[in-house]
Amino acid sequence: MVCGRNVAIANQVPQISEFPKYEGSARDLQPVAQVTPENTPASTEEPDIELTVIDKLLNEPVYSPFRREGTVKDSTRPVYVITGEEMEAQGARTVREALKFLTGILPDGTVGTEVNALSGQFIRGSNTGQVLILLDGRPINNLGGGGFDLSEFTTNNIERVEVLPGGGSTLYGSDAIGGVINIVTRRPTENITTEAKVNIGAYGLNQQSIQNSGKAGVISWVVGYNRTQAENNYPFTIPEANFTGTRTNNDALFNNFNVKLEADLGTRNTLTLSTLYLSKEQGVPGGVAIPEPQFGQGFFNSLTENNRKYTDQVLTDLTWNSKLGNGNDSLLTARVYTDFLNTRFDNRSGALSSQNRFDSNQVSYGIQTTHSWNLTKNQILVYGFDYRNANVRNTTFNYGSNLNRENYDDSISQGAIFAKYENNLTSSLSVNLGVRQDFSSLVNGSFTSPSVGTKFVISDSTTLRANYIRNFRAPTIANLFNNNPTNIGNPELKPEKGDSFDIGIDQKLGNIGLLRLTFFSNTVSDTIAFKRLTPPVNGNTGTFENIGLVRTTGIEASLNLQLAKNFYAFANYTANDPRILESSNPAEVDKELRFAGADKLNLGVSYENPQGWYLGLLMNSLNGYPTNNTNTEFLSGYTTLDFKVRVPLSDSLILTSSVDNIFDQRYQLFPGFPDGGRVFQVGLSSRF
Repeated sequence: MVCGRNVAIANQVPQISEFPKYEGSARDLQPVAQVTPENTPASTEEPDIELTVIDKLLNEPVYSPFRREGTVKDSTRPVYVITGEEMEAQGARTVREALKFLTGILPDGTVGTEVNALSGQFIRGSNTGQVLILLDGRPINNLGGGGFDLSEFTTNNIERVEVLPGGGSTLYGSDAIGGVINIVTRRPTENITTEAKVNIGAYGLNQQSIQNSGKAGVISWVVGYNRTQAENNYPFTIPEANFTGTRTNNDALFNNFNVKLEADLGTRNTLTLSTLYLSKEQGVPGGVAIPEPQFGQGFFNSLTENNRKYTDQVLTDLTWNSKLGNGNDSLLTARVYTDFLNTRFDNRSGALSSQNRFDSNQVSYGIQTTHSWNLTKNQILVYGFDYRNANVRNTTFNYGSNLNRENYDDSISQGAIFAKYENNLTSSLSVNLGVRQDFSSLVNGSFTSPSVGTKFVISDSTTLRANYIRNFRAPTIANLFNNNPTNIGNPELKPEKGDSFDIGIDQKLGNIGLLRLTFFSNTVSDTIAFKRLTPPVNGNTGTFENIGLVRTTGIEASLNLQLAKNFYAFANYTANDPRILESSNPAEVDKELRFAGADKLNLGVSYENPQGWYLGLLMNSLNGYPTNNTNTEFLSGYTTLDFKVRVPLSDSLILTSSVDNIFDQRYQLFPGFPDGGRVFQVGLSSRF
């Protein structure tokens, strides 16, 4: 954690009982608000120990638990945050990497540790497709194949990332069975500021970014660009295959642009236009074939020299914020958005007849309206309407025959009404009740998602909280309508359903620390899984059906301490036990769900001061986990130690450096797919 420099920011966050009582434009009450360091008065005093640890954490601004601006301590739900400043200090290049030391999530990719490694998010036993990804509070999940690759987002434009375990269908609808990840982008600064960064590192890492932000009259802006390039040609060994070699065809090139324009339409209304362009070209090196066991998880791997992947994502939204009435107790937010998600995969390995190009093109648009209303000092009502339509076209082109086959070209429309009522019944007891009704163009796509949460303040030091949320995930277009030689969609699929329970405690440890402990149970039923067709039907060898029931129980624990002046420590632990209770395969019953059952331990100590110095030693440890649902194949765990440094060379120049995996621990995240071992990077950033 990077504590000291955020104290002034944390203390400016509005509490649940009232909006800020000051006059200004509606941008000050936007649901994804930010107070930037440039707007914060400099403190000449050493921050108080209470503020740097306890209040900093509890007053961290968050949006995802409320669908409005609030703080961590306002929420009955456990929510974990990493700020842009912490990402810089830790050397996180992408949002995927930024999640490494957060509680409640197993964020490691399953195909490597490179900057371009495909992200995989496992929260409370759910898989990547069952975790909803939000961008500034609105969904961006791919409705064609599911999920969203968080390695697409470089961190240069990110203000913070929130992880909300336990689902979020009451406020956000489909795909939120396991949890919600909300990516919050930067807001404009009051003064015109330019920030440039250069970063170089191991295996050909070369990164440059520039951001310009400011305000002139009623118009404010953020404009930025990031270019990231890496070769990732490291040596590696796979003992199970008696293989030693050098990783090839593993390069990556990012070109990301961001633009945000805000216009103050008087003192009561603000209009914001935001666009992100995310472009990435990368090699797809494949994995080493694992000979034993036969037909095991790594048996069919192959290394490739020419396979490539290309992604182009354009994410655009227009948001209007209006303070209704004459006070500051009512905020209406209306947003329209449109996304273009294009992915191309070139398989140029093997005989020409087996070389194919796979293209997926999604066009989606949506509408969000949210009214956040302080009914009284102690009551808040948030309600609104959502609509999203997505069309996805997926094709396969064969280089040998020059034939192009359409796998699917279909749409999903989803609409919903929702409401959440929050009431501070007494100074010690608060409750919230929520409900959402989703309507879908799918035959079985409509769903009702209730929730209830409560928080009880036992004393100034101890707070208890408890929650229940009903969640769901609609089938993807590929699940429903795919039609190719390997599988056929099933348009009669029902949504996956989830029930999430948790109970927790927030315990202040005198004036030096905070312990947050959560026990949870997360159940997913009607799981969508692939079913092989024997004999084939019209040439198709498989389809999808609703099978399976998984219940995950576990613990999320987070401890933050101030050991002495400017010396800090943290520890967090995430324990998951996902058990398959029902399955079409009897051999899987009572077994652990693959990949999702790993336990994670993070430890760290750091020196931090108000002048911006940061020296941190951080540990990330993952225990072994099964790679199949019959639990006959496992990957061993690993422990890595990272050293991070942030040094302010002057008022406008900052040096950052890191050595990750200091002891060069080598491991696999998927059978036959290696990690990069010890890596280093060093960077300079300048603000003027």
